Amino acid sequence: MTTNVQAVSTVSKPATVTRASTKDWIAVLAGMIGAFMAILNIQITNSSLLDIEGGIGTGVDNGAWISTSYLIGEIIVIPMTAYLSSVFSFRRYILANTILFPLFSMACAFADDLNSMIVLRGLQGFAGGVLIPMAFTMVLTKLPKVQQPTGLALFALSVTFAPAIGPTIGGYLTENHGWQSIFFINTIPSGVMAIALAATLPKQPMQLKLLQEGDWAGIVTMAIGLAALQTVLEEGNKEDWFASSFILKLSVVAAVFLAAFVWIELTAEKPLIKLRLLKQRNFGIGVLVNVFVGVGLFGSVYILPQYLGQVQRYNAEQIGYVLAWTGLPQLILIPLVPILMKKLDVRYLGFFGISLFAASCFMNMALSPDYAGDQFWLPNIVRAIGQALVITPVTAITTGMIAPADAAAASGLTNMLRNLGGAVGTASLGTVLTKREQFHSNIIGQSVTAGRDEVTMRLGQLTNYFMAHGVSDHAKAASQAAVALGRAVKRQALILGFGDTFAVLGIVLAVAAVTLLFTKKATPKAGEVGH
Repeated sequence: MTTNVQAVSTVSKPATVTRASTKDWIAVLAGMIGAFMAILNIQITNSSLLDIEGGIGTGVDNGAWISTSYLIGEIIVIPMTAYLSSVFSFRRYILANTILFPLFSMACAFADDLNSMIVLRGLQGFAGGVLIPMAFTMVLTKLPKVQQPTGLALFALSVTFAPAIGPTIGGYLTENHGWQSIFFINTIPSGVMAIALAATLPKQPMQLKLLQEGDWAGIVTMAIGLAALQTVLEEGNKEDWFASSFILKLSVVAAVFLAAFVWIELTAEKPLIKLRLLKQRNFGIGVLVNVFVGVGLFGSVYILPQYLGQVQRYNAEQIGYVLAWTGLPQLILIPLVPILMKKLDVRYLGFFGISLFAASCFMNMALSPDYAGDQFWLPNIVRAIGQALVITPVTAITTGMIAPADAAAASGLTNMLRNLGGAVGTASLGTVLTKREQFHSNIIGQSVTAGRDEVTMRLGQLTNYFMAHGVSDHAKAASQAAVALGRAVKRQALILGFGDTFAVLGIVLAVAAVTLLFTKKATPKAGEVGH
């Protein structure tokens, strides 16, 4: 909307300023706390899903909604942020959501069923989603060009380090203090953030009259379309996709409302999202790459804990320790990225980073029953190095030719679509896993038949084992042997399914790496990255 210009102007720096003041840096750093916490909470539940599912009495099939509902709340509110910050003022809007975010988070700890957890996580995401684009906008508007690479690196730390370290924090808290404790982690950082922002951001009057100019048709069609799409992705696998009239009807709703949303945004005088920005080559390609990277970022942090929990029976804390190696190296590497960006073509730097990320996924294809925490160490290190080299260069390429007046719009569109990629990717990968497990189970099942000597021998061994360990009835021991063999087949099929899912992730990231090379070569002078 045109109000994006007003939103930006409330925090922008004069063009002649070459260094941000201490007050500006405090505001930017406070904004980064918010972005970090908001993104952290997308994945903080992943290593604790089994505990949360048990606590609220739901099954494994529904657990993904705990993360997905939060993501949907974020996706819906992110593109609305620039407009609403103009209506209520930048300062008032970010402070209100800084307070609402921990309140909704703490409320999740008291959820006692899946429906209430989904609603509260959605509201938490709706508040937290505001903090992500506003932090990004402050980098592009409060910091002069010479310091923007540093700001982008800080933002990259939020985008990649937060989801990587989230399951580690969640796992530790769950094992030592119960799953409810993970929803209290936002309280103190949010308090610090609120105080810092209140002290540094200038006050502006509200412009409630802008509510009359809002693209409400776009907002409604977007919200309904995205909610229907995500429900289709989340429930489609369980409902056998289009064999279900429910999924078929929802698919039609999603297609109609999202098509209407795109048409409205392209024809409205004051659109909610400036889709025309996608016509700019670097921005359009950069946003597409961000979508693929979102699939990789959020998908990998969803799939790996699922493997460790379902196959290797790791508890939440053990899962967290394995995932820590995807996050901790980034603390060292990401601050060095702005230096590399001054010396190297940012396209090749981003290509190299995404390629490493893809390679780490391909390294996890050859899973076996013995593939556990120690075997993930090297792939996780490779992934950490790759992720550290992705977000800052890709963001610099994406926003490099965006005018200051479009900074808020570009921020909302970029962050929305990256998180949408994460939401769609998480749901889609869950479906891929299920389908590939079924495929491998059928293939293995064709070989594991009663007529094969190897199967007969194995059943005999298992029967003797059970009889040697307390089962006196031969028929009962034989029955338990058949059950044990069936479980072994299911476990092996699940392992192979996870390997295929990692392969899909690697392919998506490989496509992202190649796509990035189609951007225009940019050789900005030092400090000109990001504007």
